[in-house]
Amino acid sequence: MTATELFHVGDCAVSVQFGLTVDPEANARVLALDKALGEAAIDGIVETVPTYRSLLIHFDPLTIAHAELEAVIRERLDALPDGTAATEGRSWTVPVGYGGEFGEDLGALAQRHGVAEEAVVALHTAASFRVYMIGFAPGFAYLGGLPDALHTPRRVEPRMTTPAGSVSVGGAQSAIASVAGPSGWHMLGRTPYASFAPGRDPVFLFQPGDTIRFTAIGRDDWHSLAGRLARGEIMPQPDSARP
Repeated sequence: MTATELFHVGDCAVSVQFGLTVDPEANARVLALDKALGEAAIDGIVETVPTYRSLLIHFDPLTIAHAELEAVIRERLDALPDGTAATEGRSWTVPVGYGGEFGEDLGALAQRHGVAEEAVVALHTAASFRVYMIGFAPGFAYLGGLPDALHTPRRVEPRMTTPAGSVSVGGAQSAIASVAGPSGWHMLGRTPYASFAPGRDPVFLFQPGDTIRFTAIGRDDWHSLAGRLARGEIMPQPDSARP
């Protein structure tokens, strides 16, 4: 792995970058440092933002100086555990209605790759996805692990709006949209699970480091499940808890 580097980001932030590629090991180190700094409760750190391969650390320069913060960061870096075990998240099985009213790009994407729609769904549901980061919109989950056969450049003309819960692919990634909004991703389907719900505890469903597998459900089951979730009869639950 490329050596870890620290960069000043203006007067109030430091970026810690773990290499130049997107991979589970780099992301695990990002999350491990994020966890270590959180547990240390260092006075002056305002917020941390984990991404694919870097951790952005916002701080109050009137409380902690750049040099002091960097010394603290390097101390925590030296103590990071090897491997990914310390940052393994929860496992989720996420129901998805594919194609039709839920995923209008499924047919075109299948045609583009020269396979049947059922083959696209089979590939997508067979994959194990890692939540690399949450961003762009509150609760929007960027997922790594998309099979090579489904890698697809983003749409030439983005849509002005796509529904919340859209499950899409773009480039080498998949994603779960948290709110309605514009998108250049290809919509394969939609989940009734709300990854962002301000009135719910927890507000955010998925976290970086979580693992997601999708399961296909039919139209009637989708609407039945969506109704039960809306009425508060059930809550989305992970298959396994975070260690």
